[in-house]
Amino acid sequence: MLEALQLEFMRNALMAAFLTGIACGVIGTFVVVNRIVFLSGGIAHAAYGGIGLAFFFGLPYAVGTLGFALLVALVMATVTLRARHRSDTIIGVLWAVGMALGVILLDLTPGYNVDLMSFLFGSILAVPTSDLWLMLVLDGVILLAVTFFYTDLLALSYDEDFAQIRGIRVEFLYFLLLAMVALSVVMMIRVVGLILVIALLTIPPYIAERHCGSLKTMMFLSFVLSCFFSTTGLWLSYTLNLTSGATIIMVAGICFFISVLLELPQTRKMLSLRKR
Repeated sequence: MLEALQLEFMRNALMAAFLTGIACGVIGTFVVVNRIVFLSGGIAHAAYGGIGLAFFFGLPYAVGTLGFALLVALVMATVTLRARHRSDTIIGVLWAVGMALGVILLDLTPGYNVDLMSFLFGSILAVPTSDLWLMLVLDGVILLAVTFFYTDLLALSYDEDFAQIRGIRVEFLYFLLLAMVALSVVMMIRVVGLILVIALLTIPPYIAERHCGSLKTMMFLSFVLSCFFSTTGLWLSYTLNLTSGATIIMVAGICFFISVLLELPQTRKMLSLRKR
């Protein structure tokens, strides 16, 4: 692996893993705590429509994907706030329509010759320097927003009714949170692809939640775990000649199941104590 670091694309890949780890740690924590995994998955998959729009109109893929993902996040936030009893159905529809729109627009794009799999399953080894700068900017936006609204987001995450009583703008924060999820999705497209984004966004925070007593600690541990999964998966994919995005998620998945198995004895003990 050390000799591989002499290659520019490997250095870019490791930097991409670090930068996406920041988003995974911070936003992934809010996704898990607020239990909006399905909603985040809808944003991630619907964002494929933005890729189709970008190539159809000749725009940079990041511009089209970011704009479309933010639009979808806005629509989904409105739906879940105004019609909660129908939100799962509408999210599912937007999920499917977004991906279908992307496929159709790519079919209609003259001279389209981009590798479809790189957007669906990621291609961390092909991350250019320009994408690293974009990731850095998006990380900066996310960190600034979370730092400024941290107390309010904390109240929203654990007790929405209490947050409203305190006069916190719950709806605004909800829109902001989903917008940051959209930003994180755009960052992770190159690393693990749209299909696998939700796994990298949720597995590290899920594992971290079991070992942390505060939201900040959970964010930091999620960041560390995300970087570990990405670098380990990257090393395995380089060594064994495997698809990088899928290998990263497999490493994360194995660690997830190990953590679940380690928790089983403790869970059984707690259940037996409750029966007594």
